Amino acid sequence: MNCSTSLLSLVLMLVRLWPCSPSMQNHSAQNTDQSFTAVQRVKHGWVWEPLFATEEQTSVVPVYVGQLKSDLDKQDGNLKYILTGEGAGSIFIIENNGKIYVTQKLDREKKPFYTLRAQAINRSTQLPVEPELEFVIKVRDVNDHEPQFLDGPYVATVPEMSPEGTSVTQVTATDGDDPSYGNSARLLYSLIQGQPYFSVEPKTGVIRMASQMDRETKDQYLVIIQAKDMVGQAGAFSATATVTINLSDINDNPPKFQQRLYYMSVSEEAPVGTTVGKVFAEDSDIGDNAAMNYFIEGDSSDVFDIITNNETQEGIILLKKRVDYESKRRHSIRAKVVNRYIDDRFLKEGPFEDTTIVKINVEDADEPPVFTFENYVMEIAEAAVSGSLVGVVTARDPDNDDCPVRYSIVHGMHLKRLFSINEHNGTIITTKPLDREIASWHNITVTATETRNPEKISEANVYIQVLNVNDHAPEFPKYYETFVCENAVSGQLIQSISAVDQDDSAEGHHFYFSLAQEATNNSRFTVKDNQDNTAGIFTAKSGFRRQEQFSFYLPILILDNGTPPLTSTNTLTITVCDCDTEVNTFYCRYGAFMYAMGLNTEALVAVLACILTLL
Repeated sequence: MNCSTSLLSLVLMLVRLWPCSPSMQNHSAQNTDQSFTAVQRVKHGWVWEPLFATEEQTSVVPVYVGQLKSDLDKQDGNLKYILTGEGAGSIFIIENNGKIYVTQKLDREKKPFYTLRAQAINRSTQLPVEPELEFVIKVRDVNDHEPQFLDGPYVATVPEMSPEGTSVTQVTATDGDDPSYGNSARLLYSLIQGQPYFSVEPKTGVIRMASQMDRETKDQYLVIIQAKDMVGQAGAFSATATVTINLSDINDNPPKFQQRLYYMSVSEEAPVGTTVGKVFAEDSDIGDNAAMNYFIEGDSSDVFDIITNNETQEGIILLKKRVDYESKRRHSIRAKVVNRYIDDRFLKEGPFEDTTIVKINVEDADEPPVFTFENYVMEIAEAAVSGSLVGVVTARDPDNDDCPVRYSIVHGMHLKRLFSINEHNGTIITTKPLDREIASWHNITVTATETRNPEKISEANVYIQVLNVNDHAPEFPKYYETFVCENAVSGQLIQSISAVDQDDSAEGHHFYFSLAQEATNNSRFTVKDNQDNTAGIFTAKSGFRRQEQFSFYLPILILDNGTPPLTSTNTLTITVCDCDTEVNTFYCRYGAFMYAMGLNTEALVAVLACILTLL
C-alpha cells in the first residue's frame, strides 16, 4: 500500500513538471548593461536576474554575482543547483540555494562575458525539475586603462597669419575600457602647453589657431595635448601627446634695400658687360615668397643694366655702354626691387617694392687715341699721278687734346708701294698710279699712337675706291672665224659680232660699230649696227671666187660711250669657201688649211676622203 502511494505521488509530480518545457520558460535576463530589470515570473520556470561580475576585483573570499532559482524551489533544501559551461567550478561556483560567486580576478579586456548553463535537480529523484538554463555573466568594466595616443608625436604645418579658428590638425587617443558602460572610455582633450596661440576642441581633439602668428617672429611651436578619461572627473587616467606645429611662409613682407645710397666706380676702359657692383634687398620671407627682380628706373638705363642673381637674390649692375671720363665723370641711377610673386591678400599693407640710389664714379684711364671715324671711305681716280692726295684721317688723345699723335699704315708689301701717310697730320697720298682694272678697291689700316705713351695705339679702317677713267678702248671679245660661200648672194648675213670694255660705265656700256674709213669705198661687205651692242656682217655683192681672193680682211671700227669716248679698229678675217650658200665649217676650215699648203681642189677632196674613211 505504501509502495503504491509513493508511485502515485511520483507520477503526479512528473505531470506537474511537464508544462515547464523550454517553450514555457522565461529567459528574462537582458544582455545589456542596463540596471536590474524587474523580475519576471512565469508559472513553473526559472527565476533569475541579469548577472554581472566586476573586473579587477581581488578578494580572499568568493564575491557574490547573483542568484538563479526555480520557482519550484520551496527553500526546503529539496533542490540542488549544478553549474556548467565557461569557468564553471573554477571561476564561478554556485551554492545549493542558487547563489553564484566569482572566485578569481576577471579582466574584461581579455574576456567580456562568460556563457554558462544551470540545472535544478531534485535531491530525492536526482531528476531535473526545470529544463537546463543557458545564461551569460557579463564582466562589468572598471576604469583600469589609460588613454593612449597611438599616432604621436604629431607634426603639423599651417600658414602663418592664418585667421583665428583655422584648423591645424587633429589628435586622437584611444582607451581600452568599455565605451558602452560608464565614463571609463569617454575622453576629454585639453591644452597643457600652447596657449594663447592654439586651442583644442575638448571632444574631438581638433587643434585650432587661437590668434594670428607671424613666421618671421617665431616659426615653430611645441604644443602638448592631454587626453583624460572619465570625462575629466576625479580619479581619471590621462595621457599627453606633443604636437610640433610649423608655420609655413606666405609673402607678407616687402623687400628692403640694405642701404639707401650705394657708391660704386668703374673705369672708362671697362668693356661693355663689366660688373660695376651689386645691390641687395632683404626679404624676411623665404623660398619663392622672397624671390625678387631688380630694375633701373629713368634715363640712366641706356648706360647701365641690372640683372637678378636668382641664387643670391642680388642685383648685379652691368655696364651697358662704354663710359667716358672726359665726357661725364659721375652717373646716378635709381635701382628698384619688386617681389616676383605677390599675395593679393597683403596688398593693403603697401607696395611690395623698394628703391635705392646708386652713384657711380667714372675712373680716368690713359686711353689710346680716338679716330674721328672708325671707318673712312675715300676715292681717287685711276691713273692719278704719284703723290696725289687720297684723303686725311684724324685722331686725338682723349686724355689731353694737346698731346700729338703719330700716324702710320699697317699694310702688306703690295700696299706699301701704293700709299703713304704723313705721320704728323694723317694725310694719305699715292706712291704710284693706280689701275682700277687691276684692283677697284684698296683696304688699308691706319694706326694712331700717343707720342707720350707709345703703348697706346688705336686703329681705323680706310677703304679707298679707285674711280674709273675711260682708258680702255672696246674690242672684240674673241677671235671670230668667219666664212663666206663662193655663191653667196648680196645682203647675206655671214657673222654677228659684239664688243667688250674693261672700263666701268656708270650708265652702262654702249658700243657703236662701223667699217673703218679705209674700207668703206671698196668693200664687198657691210656692217649693220643693231643698237644693242652687237652688229651683223653682210655681203655687199654676189659671188666670190676663191681662186681670185682666198680671204678678206675687214677693218671694223668700235666706239664706246665713255668720257672721253675711245675707239679701236678690229680686223675681221673672212675666208672664201667652196660652197653654194650654206657653209660647212669643217670643210671650209680644212679647205683653207690645204689651200694655204698649196693643194688644189682635187687633192683637197682626196685628203678629205681619206680623213672621212679613217673616221
